[in-house]
Amino acid sequence: MEKEEFLQVYRHSLAHILAKAVIEIYGKDVQYAIGPQIEDGFYYDFVLPEGKTIQESDFKTIENKMREILKRKEDWVRKEVTREEALSIFKDQKFKTELINDLPEDEPITVYYTGEDYVDLCTGPHVSNSQDLMSAAFELRSVSGAYWRGDEHRDQMTRVYAYAFPDKAALKAHKDLIREAKERDHKKIGAQMELFMFDETAPGMPYWLPRGWKMYQALLKYSREVQLRHGYTEISAPLINNKKLWLISGHWAHYINNMFMVPGVSGWLKADADIQNVADNLSEANADIKTVKMMAGAAVYSREEADTMAAKPMNCPNAMLTYKRKNRSYKELPIRYSEYDVLHRKEKSGQMNGLFRVQEFRQDDDHTFVMESQIKSEIADIISIADEIYKTFGVTYRAELSTRPDDFMGDIEVWNRAEADLKEILDEKYGKGGYEINEGDGAFYGPKIDLQIKDALGREWQCGTVQLDFQLPHNFGLTYTAQDGTSQMPVVLHRAIYGSLERFIGIITENFKGNFPFWLSPYQVGIVPIRPEHNAYAKKVEKLLLDNGIRVEADYSDDNMKTKIKKYKNYKDPYILVLGDKEASENTVSINIRGNKQLNNVPLDRFLDICDEMNEEHSLTLTDSLED
Repeated sequence: MEKEEFLQVYRHSLAHILAKAVIEIYGKDVQYAIGPQIEDGFYYDFVLPEGKTIQESDFKTIENKMREILKRKEDWVRKEVTREEALSIFKDQKFKTELINDLPEDEPITVYYTGEDYVDLCTGPHVSNSQDLMSAAFELRSVSGAYWRGDEHRDQMTRVYAYAFPDKAALKAHKDLIREAKERDHKKIGAQMELFMFDETAPGMPYWLPRGWKMYQALLKYSREVQLRHGYTEISAPLINNKKLWLISGHWAHYINNMFMVPGVSGWLKADADIQNVADNLSEANADIKTVKMMAGAAVYSREEADTMAAKPMNCPNAMLTYKRKNRSYKELPIRYSEYDVLHRKEKSGQMNGLFRVQEFRQDDDHTFVMESQIKSEIADIISIADEIYKTFGVTYRAELSTRPDDFMGDIEVWNRAEADLKEILDEKYGKGGYEINEGDGAFYGPKIDLQIKDALGREWQCGTVQLDFQLPHNFGLTYTAQDGTSQMPVVLHRAIYGSLERFIGIITENFKGNFPFWLSPYQVGIVPIRPEHNAYAKKVEKLLLDNGIRVEADYSDDNMKTKIKKYKNYKDPYILVLGDKEASENTVSINIRGNKQLNNVPLDRFLDICDEMNEEHSLTLTDSLED
């Protein structure tokens, strides 16, 4: 049996053991619903007898009962039954009865007996005897409320979650990972370091606080520096656009449910006038009902359609219009339009998760217009940018190529050549077999390469992407004059490296645990004058640092030195300068380096040089020795 299949079998089997234990503890009146295996264990949903609850304090009792049941070494018996037999077996179980009644008439129905006193409706497979589960390591982890079949209008249930792994070592490793994840949680760190906040008045739309916004700007600055070296130009376009634009681009048909709509003022005024017109007609005795209905329909239509605008979920259509504003020659290509505008995408409330999934964000977006002959070299350059940027943050990634889907648009020969170019680039870069191919998973407008980065907890995130697009240039009628004088259509490359800056910040916040590299830290240096008489020298140091582009904060309050240092340590400032008599007289600084190392009597000029070097080199680590 394969490892993954084995995990599913014993986790699902342990869910049955949990249900049996709950029934034995809480009585035969327990209504048990479903108990599937999940990624790190299993859960089971129950409705308990009136007045009874399951709390964390009950977990040990339930776990002990589960182990007692396992020690009975009961056989597991699979039995195929008729619908009538199944309904009879579960006549006192409302949820099982509903599941049985919902099964297709011709579908086989199977039940599993664990011992003689517990039976469950299940397709299996399961273990053959409870002793097969004796070596498994499990632990109840949480209890929560749930609705039957996820419907808030149905029964409210008690859901018990459990971890389950092959042995105690695997369970311990997973629990250590969970603890590590909690320590790294970007939502927790973001609040502690005062980087960002959320408010119910704008769900999924982060407020960037002064400290977080400084870091955000550092990310943008770095991206712009890299792109400038690779020949990118930057544009900015309207955040709200008329429905006409989204109809041309295709977003209205394919993405409307994820777009925020903004009705135009003139549309509302016209609608109000039409509604009044309908009311006037209703007062006329001779107005036939057909006319009134037609006018009412026109009024509603004008409310919904006239001057309808939408907040942009993507930058692509604006880049198309920017390209189209004048005639183009092959000599101008490639044209690279970088864009960092704010985007809005509607998400379901249950899917939003800190910075990982938001409704307002920016991308390090780019739309590059190329001739077909330039595709290969341009994508190779994009991959080199990804290499540089990801290396700067110390993250690794893997590439995936998604090829032509069944509903593709455009010339199949162009698709074939484009896919061949992408494969050749990836073969040269990663070697054959060094990347995944997702056959038929490309966008309808072109094949794509996705870059999956791995975070400190081993999770993968799709951040970077390179997408070939043959459709938008066609939709917008984009052309360029080729060398032979003919009019040709460019190919568009959609490209992002960070992807969503919000998501990327969430990832690196957890990767670094808030201990950001010097160049990225919200404030790079905190200044602590020991006493008020040292404020003058501290202000001199502060000005010098600011003049050199160092992000610095200083505390001139009457708080004692230890309180000031603790504050900056909580903010995880890389360097804290402690300034007193000796430093002022010798033009030096004493430094608390993040991580609790201390250096005394460092020449101020030397410290400035080190700060400049770390900013310029985008160093991942702090320099903790400032000797020449």
